[in-house]
Formats: sequence, structure tokens, C-alpha cells
Amino acid sequence: MRALRCVQALNLPQCYIAAGFIRNLVWDALHKYAPSALNDIDVVFYDPEETSREREQYLEQLLQKTMPEMTWQVRNQARMHEKHQDPPYASTLDAMRFWPEKETAIAVRLDMNQRCEVIAAFGVQSLFELKLSHNPARPWHVFQQRLDDKQWLTHWPKLTVTTQCSVAAKPIHHE
Repeated sequence: MRALRCVQALNLPQCYIAAGFIRNLVWDALHKYAPSALNDIDVVFYDPEETSREREQYLEQLLQKTMPEMTWQVRNQARMHEKHQDPPYASTLDAMRFWPEKETAIAVRLDMNQRCEVIAAFGVQSLFELKLSHNPARPWHVFQQRLDDKQWLTHWPKLTVTTQCSVAAKPIHHE
């Protein structure tokens, strides 16, 4: 909750904590593990008016001062299409449709009433079914490299890798 409050205080458009912050927490709970340490906290937002990397670095420094025990990675999704050679993204949720694993394409923020608001580009069913699904919007070798590098199957042995996923193709919005 503290991390969510820090990110909320940035007051950025379409701003969420995403990826491993949520995914790992769910997998840990389903494996009955204590929450795993995070390499970093991924903060995503969408602001087509200001896409400089310097702004992202400034925001990372700001978050680092607020919660120095964490490593922060802040990315404006309005510029990330250039890195991945995709057409421009229309929103944070649209950008998440291009992430390598479907179960990583999930994000959370606090709304104005301090309730958690979740968005997921591919739904949440497969995440809670302990599946790990390749997103065909990215090459298979990118997915495979992440599997190897991150050692997810070693850390969470109940995970099942699948190339087909039964979740809805349309985005969901949960509260």
C-alpha cells in the first residue's frame, strides 16, 4: 500500500504499478510463500505530451527518495512503442497488450477513494490458474529468454507454460 500511495502522489495520467509487483504476489500466495523480494517496481503511465527519458529518470529519483529500500523503474508508455518498433500505443492498457507474457500485463493503482483499481490486458484468469502464457504480439524467443533469465519455473514450480490461453482477448477492468 505504501508503494501504491507513493505512485498515486505523482499524479501522472493513467499511472499504475505493474507487472511483477502484482504477478509475483499472486504466484507467491498461490504457492503459499511469503511475498518475494522484487528486483524493481515497474511504474507505467501514459502521457503523450512529455515523453523524455529525463522525466522518467526524475520520477525514479523522486520515488527512490520516498522509498529508498526499493528500486523503481518508471516508463511512459507513450514512448515505448519506439523501443519495440510497434505502432504508437493509445493508452497504458493498450501498451500492455504487447508485453511478452499475458500474466505480466496487469497493473494496479489507488483510485481517488483509496481503493485498488486493477487493469489487465488479457484478464486475470490465467494468472490465478498459475499459467504462464506467451503473448503472440512478441516473438517466442523473447518469451523463452525471459523464462530462462527469470527462472520463474524454478521459483514457482506449480506454474504451467502454455502457448494457448483461455482468457478473454478483450481487456478487463476490476475494482
